[in-house]
Amino acid sequence: MDWRDAAKERAAAESVKHVKDGFVLGLGTGSTVAYAIKEIGRRVKEEHLSVLGVPTSYQTFLLAAQCGIPVTTLNEHPRLDLDIDGADQIDDGLNLIKGMGGALTREKVVAAAAKSFIVVADETKLTDNLGSGQPLPIEVLPFAEPLVSSKVEALGGKPALRKKADKSGPYVTDNGNFILDVDFGPIADPAMLESNLRHISGVIETGLFLGMAQIAYIGTETAVKTIHKKPY
Repeated sequence: MDWRDAAKERAAAESVKHVKDGFVLGLGTGSTVAYAIKEIGRRVKEEHLSVLGVPTSYQTFLLAAQCGIPVTTLNEHPRLDLDIDGADQIDDGLNLIKGMGGALTREKVVAAAAKSFIVVADETKLTDNLGSGQPLPIEVLPFAEPLVSSKVEALGGKPALRKKADKSGPYVTDNGNFILDVDFGPIADPAMLESNLRHISGVIETGLFLGMAQIAYIGTETAVKTIHKKPY
């Protein structure tokens, strides 16, 4: 295990300390939150912790089942006690870019449904400016991809249609949509960009998570740093 994996595991372990008996949890997607899911599963088995999880992807659903975490849906539990998820980029105000794992729409819905949203990551995800060295994922209706791409370019972005790992075709989300990975460079006004993107017909969701997270646990080479939400 290299230092980043150890850092992710430490950060995830801190986040799981917030989980209490009887909680209904949002379970994010990605390599860091996978450590949190495994730790929740350990507590379910060893401490007889009683929780339910709402997975944000099929990948997370399978991991939760493997770890012995009972799963549920937003239909049954529209209000969640806690959501734990990772991030691709985090600024000092706890604003995020998410979506490189392809689950941004479900992740944002679940985060919005939670009373508290905790982010776990390693320190390489920290940035002074969202968008610096990081594309912004945007989930789009396949039919609308040409239109969305042209509108995104008009906003100063450079869109790239995400491909499957084997390059055999477009990557398709669990919702049946495409993802554009858009290079905007450093984003001067994330809220304005979010508003402009959401007004484009065919945009399902963006990877900008602004003002949603309350706490971030950031794993370093030797410890875990805690960042609390600032007013946005």
